[in-house]
Amino acid sequence: MDDTDLPNLACLYAVLRVAEMGSVSRAATALFRAQSAITRAVQQIETALDAPLFERKPSGMLATPVGRAVLKRSERVFAELNELAGWCAMRQSRKRATAVGGLPAYLLNTRRLQLFSTLARYRHMPSAARALNVTQPAVSSAVRILEIGAGFPLFHRHPRGLLLTTDGETFLLHVRRALNELRHVADDVAALHGSVQGVVTVGALPLGRTLILPEAVARVVTRFPKVRVITDESAYEALVAGVRAGDIDFILGALRANDATSGLENEKLMSENLVILARRDHPLAGVKDLSIKNLGDAQWVLPRSHSPTRRLFETLFRRAKIKPPMPTVETADLAVIRGLLLHTDMIAVLSAQQLHYECASGILAVLDVSMRDTARDIGLTTRTGSPPSPAAHELINAIRLVSTEIARTPRPQ
Repeated sequence: MDDTDLPNLACLYAVLRVAEMGSVSRAATALFRAQSAITRAVQQIETALDAPLFERKPSGMLATPVGRAVLKRSERVFAELNELAGWCAMRQSRKRATAVGGLPAYLLNTRRLQLFSTLARYRHMPSAARALNVTQPAVSSAVRILEIGAGFPLFHRHPRGLLLTTDGETFLLHVRRALNELRHVADDVAALHGSVQGVVTVGALPLGRTLILPEAVARVVTRFPKVRVITDESAYEALVAGVRAGDIDFILGALRANDATSGLENEKLMSENLVILARRDHPLAGVKDLSIKNLGDAQWVLPRSHSPTRRLFETLFRRAKIKPPMPTVETADLAVIRGLLLHTDMIAVLSAQQLHYECASGILAVLDVSMRDTARDIGLTTRTGSPPSPAAHELINAIRLVSTEIARTPRPQ
């Protein structure tokens, strides 16, 4: 993570315990700390957020609206860290002796977790130290404390650098989720005051990139100038890993089946059949009622083998009892596909949305071929039980609206 100014976990944990117990004194007793230390912890978070978290009432400390927003997000942060602590304890088949007030003390340090996460990304201690502007011994010390607390090594040395152990990978997943929830705390508070802000990272699959996402982003950043959007065009598997870790807020594009144990949820927005595209003066452009048999000898630009679109394409030929053609070029890169279609007699199968502007301008043509039963569902993929940040929520709503508008608009022929 690039965040360098996240809330202090130890102070936030004190805030959570004050809210749970209704008083500073009871929280201090539960955490084995002085009341003055708990008071300072609460004040530190209030100063960082520039808002009071509690009102002192005869019945005890009651959370303000800002306090309730902070507590709601904090509960998710500490649920993740508690799950990690429990997993470490089970991994060692023993209860943790270092727990303070229910959560191991070695996990209650924001900077330590950031250093670990950064080292896991860079795989090189000097690079991780430079990224967070700390010394190399500071990184080494943070990792050592985490390894002692967890009870097992997190990294092993490899010719490619410091690589996570198998246990280290599981440890990192929980740490990344906790840190990603933590970075939304300030954004949740800002939203209460009517200011939507923060960074949204979108896993952008091909079927959502051309029309839906640009229009939705334009609407959101125009209305909320403090929102920044980052798109990630990695392969689907990498995007899913990012969503599970909280590094990516959601994926937009063609949906894939997710079973109940995947930890992911799909939301269908629209469906669209595949089309076959060629340049406007292609010999087959304008020919009516083409059949799949007419296309068997064509030179094809196709998606990669075993991709969902490729499977639909091959099924189309098998239903016609024709052997699916081998591609001349196999690619998912729209720039490559566009160039090949414009400058050769090759034809390509894809969603019309992907090259919408080329079709609308007339430089590419949709061939008159029946593509029945090739519909792809387009929608959102999110992590189950993970509420979006205010900025991600606004972008998701804009995407839903744009998708509805596009679904009602006739496609160019």
